[in-house]
Amino acid sequence: MKASYKKYILDFKRPSGTSRGVLTQKETWFIILENDGKTGIGECGILRGLSVDDTPNYEEILKWTCLNIHLGLNVLLNELVEFPSIQFGLEVAFRSLEKDDKFTLFPSAFTRGEDAIPINGLVWMGDKAFMSQQIKDKIQQGFKCIKLKIGAIDFKTELELLKSIRKEFSVNDIELRVDANGAFLPETALDKLKQLSELELHSIEQPIKQGQFEEMARLCESTPLPIALDEELIGVLSLTKKQKLLQTINPQCIILKPSLVGGYKGSEEWITLAKEQHIDWWITSALESNIGLNAIAQWTYSLNTKMYQGLGTGGLFTNNFDSPLIVKNGTLQHEQNRHWNVNL
Repeated sequence: MKASYKKYILDFKRPSGTSRGVLTQKETWFIILENDGKTGIGECGILRGLSVDDTPNYEEILKWTCLNIHLGLNVLLNELVEFPSIQFGLEVAFRSLEKDDKFTLFPSAFTRGEDAIPINGLVWMGDKAFMSQQIKDKIQQGFKCIKLKIGAIDFKTELELLKSIRKEFSVNDIELRVDANGAFLPETALDKLKQLSELELHSIEQPIKQGQFEEMARLCESTPLPIALDEELIGVLSLTKKQKLLQTINPQCIILKPSLVGGYKGSEEWITLAKEQHIDWWITSALESNIGLNAIAQWTYSLNTKMYQGLGTGGLFTNNFDSPLIVKNGTLQHEQNRHWNVNL
């Protein structure tokens, strides 16, 4: 078996705002396996500034992985515990190599185009007019769940935006989620959560910065609004530490990005622990190309969850790969008459 890797830069159609700054490009890497005339491909979706494996020697580790591909998947996954994005890329590449069609990883009603995955419509940060226009667009496009990134403009303006949606659309019409990306201060977070809860939101992701376990535990205990941990899970790599984190904080929900938490295996460990504590969970992509998004979506469908997932990021880039994935009526669909076009 031969393995190689390749870097690829994804360009955003328009600058996309988060509380950590504005993104114009997204770096990603691919692992390509070749064996007996077949190829497999997996995406290592690193997020600079956020991934635990954002290290200066990232490419060296990829090189080492390819040179040691003969060790097999299980050994490599154990060796690469501190590189979750590479773990995910490997899992997908090996699975891809085994399949007759390298992009059909989990054959199902979803891949046959018979069923769809309900997803949230993502509203990026920006000024009030820009965010308001995005909200209208998402509702017109048939989304029943909208997720707003908050924390970049002033809180009062963000509340007004949310109130304007609620005036027009009840909780039965639209499920509203917000993602603060750690933007609130611990001392004012509870007051903000109380104000947000009056708008009957589904949940808030990561209200305060990760790593403040005691403050987050106190918030989760007294919050009037379900709290979902997101960044908090990054870098928590052993099963014991995962268990301790969930028992200490006891959140209402967790959000799993396979590229950031160790692929399928790492995500499934979190899911098992969450179920034991009756904690809700859902899956979100982390700005991967359509190759990574496809791998996450097919696996997510196999988990048989009915919640809205965060898998609508494929249309963000000007130079994404053509694929059968489309967003339609607030769902992610796999269209049989659309084909892959991957040039690497």
